[in-house]
Amino acid sequence: QVQLVESGGGLVQAGGSLRLSCAASGSIFSISTMGWHRQTPGKQRELVALITTGGTTNYADSVKGRFTISRDNAKNTVYLQMNSLKPEDTAVYYCNFNYGPFRAPDWGQGTQVTVSS
Repeated sequence: QVQLVESGGGLVQAGGSLRLSCAASGSIFSISTMGWHRQTPGKQRELVALITTGGTTNYADSVKGRFTISRDNAKNTVYLQMNSLKPEDTAVYYCNFNYGPFRAPDWGQGTQVTVSS
């Protein structure tokens, strides 16, 4: 059983920064991609950033140039550095690990990020 534990959320003023972390414990096999998603009430969960095993990254247009995703494969940890935060970044942020077509992805419990104007 894999558990993903997120940390680093909180309250910050617009223009500020936060760094989210997501560490995995349990039986970890081949991780394909690690990602961060976010969700606000009444809206669908959306992809924020994704990183492959080889380090290729992909970002939502709304966060390009402000957020940076990184991973430490040895520690089974993924990070999301969020700079120049805006009130519209307020959401619950979830990390997830993807393993490929034969195993369902794992999700963290979510961490609240609130950006005040």
